[in-house]
Amino acid sequence: MKFVYSTTKALCIASSKPHQITKPDRTRLDCLPISNQSVDIPLVEALKTTATEQVTCFHFPGHNRGKAAPPSLLSLIGLRPFVHDLPELPELDDLFSPQGRILEAQNLASQLFGASNTWFLVNGSTCGVHAAIMATCNPGDTLILPRNSHLSATSGMVLTGAIPKYIMPVYNSDWDIAGGVSVSEVQRMVQEVEREGCKVGAVLVTTPTYHGICSNLEEIVRICHSLGIPVIADEAHGAHFRFNKAFPRSALEQGADLTVQSTHKVLSSLTQSSMLHLSGDLVDPVRVSRCLQLLQSSSPSYLLLASLDAARAQLGDDMHIFDQTLDLASEARKLIREIPGITLLDLSSFGLNFCEMDPLRITVGTSRLGLSGHDSDDILYEYYKIVPELVGTWSLTFAFNVGTRHMDVERLILGLKHLSDKFFHENSKIIFNERDGSFEPFESKQMELTPRDAFFAKKRTVSIADSIGEICGELICTYPPGIPLLIPGEVITEDALTYLLDAQKQDATVSGAADKALCSIIVCD
Repeated sequence: MKFVYSTTKALCIASSKPHQITKPDRTRLDCLPISNQSVDIPLVEALKTTATEQVTCFHFPGHNRGKAAPPSLLSLIGLRPFVHDLPELPELDDLFSPQGRILEAQNLASQLFGASNTWFLVNGSTCGVHAAIMATCNPGDTLILPRNSHLSATSGMVLTGAIPKYIMPVYNSDWDIAGGVSVSEVQRMVQEVEREGCKVGAVLVTTPTYHGICSNLEEIVRICHSLGIPVIADEAHGAHFRFNKAFPRSALEQGADLTVQSTHKVLSSLTQSSMLHLSGDLVDPVRVSRCLQLLQSSSPSYLLLASLDAARAQLGDDMHIFDQTLDLASEARKLIREIPGITLLDLSSFGLNFCEMDPLRITVGTSRLGLSGHDSDDILYEYYKIVPELVGTWSLTFAFNVGTRHMDVERLILGLKHLSDKFFHENSKIIFNERDGSFEPFESKQMELTPRDAFFAKKRTVSIADSIGEICGELICTYPPGIPLLIPGEVITEDALTYLLDAQKQDATVSGAADKALCSIIVCD
């Protein structure tokens, strides 16, 4: 959504003057050395050239380069997207067997991001996680992964038949937020699987998390590589890390074998476009390509592919592209710290387990205001048209990017100050301290069936009250962030159901359940 900034009555109840955001006086940080600074955009140029040719079309798609575009959509987005919405013509190359412009664009991306191979994805990072698991794990292999991994990891195990070995993430109950995984827990799980006589297909690590917490991937890679185990990095939220020294090091720089990045998140490609990067020689690139051919559409959108090429060129053309964004995020943190009742998530929230955090991800706590994250979100949107990236139980997460402007930060500070002025009282701190932190939503649960066996098992529907102790037959999570609370094959516990129903009461979106009202649940026989 885009909103026009105004300091007048368009801000509704905002009567005080907006904060003036001053740019910190600091030396600009050069990005890490990049081998390619070319502004060549092969796929974009091919799409442009092909779209401008005066041809008579007898091919798909049926809108015929916009001639038959649906009027309602045409009035919304105009003709140009349809003109450039072309199929897999010879001059545009073949995603599954690239030899021309797609191959050139992917090679330029691999140089820029520091990979040996790069694949463009049109089915999102979900597709990349699926392919990474399929390329490393055979049926019966163990996949070691955090219990708070994205739901795509679970579906990847359904596709492969891999058996999960879950690492419990470091969890802060006051915030109701899980961090990354500790090196010691990864090592313990690897040793445990070895003692059981099983084969580890891969270790998957989500870094950074949705909230920007980074695990010590370099040390995890060192441990795994000493045993010949490949490491998959779900770096969906960290595609920008390589491009400024103020950011944590990227997964590729820390030695990950397969790295999945959502180029559309902090970077600027179109939604649903992502990249999968390969480094090292533990994973066969031919097998990765075969997996992607199974998973990706045979009719990929060249608009999505071209947007990946364009986003890559945008980064390569400006070494200081994130400097201003970093300045704005730093100033926002400074001003937020001065607002009574608003707390900031930082590394200290997770003890001594982590040493790096994405500076472009700001998570504020609202529990000391006596407000849930969902209540705070409603107020900020109603009066200030502020839209956060993620709404949590007691928090809101704001994602800064190259498009963030001074006026956006001014409005954010106004909104948070309004929450403080209206709802903060000294005794509201009691609400924060009295919260029950005895249950961790990602605590270890008993697994009776593998995700694949549970997916294909016979099932029946029971009431929520009768489901405790049954084997879960569906993958249920609050979205965003798309992290499963109930996974097929796990035994359903009372604590898990309580947490899920509480989230529903707070207007969190619950996905995956056949019964949207959560009166019943599907279980395995």
